[in-house]
Amino acid sequence: MSEATPTHVRYQVIGTTTLAAVLLYLDRNCIAEIAKLDSFKNELELTATQTGAILSAFFFSYALAQVPAGWLSDRFGARRMLPIYIVLWSLCTAMTGLATGFAMLIVARLIFGLAQAGCYPTAGSLIKRWTPLPVRGTASSIVSFGGRLGGAIAPILTAWLLKDYLSWRWVLVLYGSSGLIVALLFWKTFRETPSEHPGCNAAERDLIAVGDVDANATGAPPFPPIVPLLKSGTMWLMCALQYGINIGWVFLITWLPTYLKEVKGVDPKVGGQLSTVVLLAGIVGMLCGGRLTDLATRKLGVRWGRSLPLVACFSVALIAYLSCLRLESVWAFIVAASVVAFVTDMSVPTIWAYMQDVGGRNTAAVFGWGNMWGNFGAATTPILVPIVLKQWDTNGDWHEAFLLFSLGYLIAGLAALGINANRKIA
Repeated sequence: MSEATPTHVRYQVIGTTTLAAVLLYLDRNCIAEIAKLDSFKNELELTATQTGAILSAFFFSYALAQVPAGWLSDRFGARRMLPIYIVLWSLCTAMTGLATGFAMLIVARLIFGLAQAGCYPTAGSLIKRWTPLPVRGTASSIVSFGGRLGGAIAPILTAWLLKDYLSWRWVLVLYGSSGLIVALLFWKTFRETPSEHPGCNAAERDLIAVGDVDANATGAPPFPPIVPLLKSGTMWLMCALQYGINIGWVFLITWLPTYLKEVKGVDPKVGGQLSTVVLLAGIVGMLCGGRLTDLATRKLGVRWGRSLPLVACFSVALIAYLSCLRLESVWAFIVAASVVAFVTDMSVPTIWAYMQDVGGRNTAAVFGWGNMWGNFGAATTPILVPIVLKQWDTNGDWHEAFLLFSLGYLIAGLAALGINANRKIA
């Protein structure tokens, strides 16, 4: 290939990172399918409370490890740290399959959460270094789509393997072994910067550097930029934004089947299928979101090109949830829920791109900081919903819960108005 024609190494990097995202959610979500098995609970003599603790242990360590794991990637490099994270969580996946009791499962899931915490912050950081600013949102949407795809594949593939081929233990060992292959592939494909990759020519390096004021930054980042993060008003708005959207979004992956059964009278099997339709709408939105923020940034600049798409997405989600207060038809409700899923996932690439814009040499740590607050929102909502329903829902219509979800998107939309991607954190 001529030196005047850019090589395509950046596509290989994004493709391999997307594969890691697929594995991330495949390994994360498969446990929900396995935890339903009587053989799983009986072999390990687990109570319902212990099974719930195993499922929730991941989220605790995952949220708390976001910033440290992101900083390690900033400090020691994505090429070194992401394979370590993949290998570690893959070993924990296999360890879950070899577990002999509750204590071993808890340890495996806690370490699993610590390891997985580094994946998306690291991915956000390497996207910044390997894609031009004008298409950074599109690259983010492709990688985050990989996560959604892995989450969608997990229950189907796991159920198929369990039904006809393998025990639950060997399914987990198989998934864990697959991770070792992905880690090796990433190590061989990736280099820390385009200038270090032997297959990346000067034309591609120049293309990647277009519009990026941090393209020539050198040196290791400082210790996790806690003080700059705490002093950044725009970053606190991003934290509030991520907390708010998770208050609304987590309903779609936790309480939706329950709502369809208890309020709408839908058969659980049909409810599962309708829930899948809603989540598929989110996957489509994820793919559209990158193009949206890239187009908006070219037209409006980085400040409003990041802010206004988020305001638009959250406003639509707010209206869709409020409409649920008046919708009697199951199908009309599914349309409204699908709209929420679509615009919420459409916002994700813009959030990723914002983190890359403001992160400087600490992109992964900054990404982890915002992601941590989002996970706190996801963790508190399953606790809040039963409280709201018990205290205020007197007729069982869940209207008060939908007001809570709407409030989350209202908070997110107001916060989105104030974020400024031109204000660097470090």
